[in-house]
Amino acid sequence: MSIAETRSVVIERELAHAPEKVWRALTQQHLIADWLMQNDFAPVVGHKFKLRGEWGGVLDCEVLEIDPQRSLSYTWDFANDDPTYALKSVVTYTLTPSGTGTMLRVEQSGFHADQKQAYGGAHAGWKGFFNKLDTLVGTLD
Repeated sequence: MSIAETRSVVIERELAHAPEKVWRALTQQHLIADWLMQNDFAPVVGHKFKLRGEWGGVLDCEVLEIDPQRSLSYTWDFANDDPTYALKSVVTYTLTPSGTGTMLRVEQSGFHADQKQAYGGAHAGWKGFFNKLDTLVGTLD
């Protein structure tokens, strides 16, 4: 893979919850804060928002696409003096109704060849986020 090529982290999980509930957790500020990070998200194409990690990092984001209860896409940019950690990426969630609830897929694209640690961290991070998301959605009415 050349430095210009990028790769993606893709995580899929079957959730035993209706797409409507999963969508709420992906698009409502207070729910996003419970499973992902503190934020000022709004489900409006072009809305710029920040995700604030417990580790002190801040991600600059912008909503790119919304197809209610089907897909959501936004930029996920993290500035850092070390280019192996700085990241300009796109996160896309895809919800597909299934017989038992929702198949949820997240793809974070934009990792360069020299960002192995960031790539591995995102892979592990999304699995953890999905665990929190699954638990949270199970508590929603």
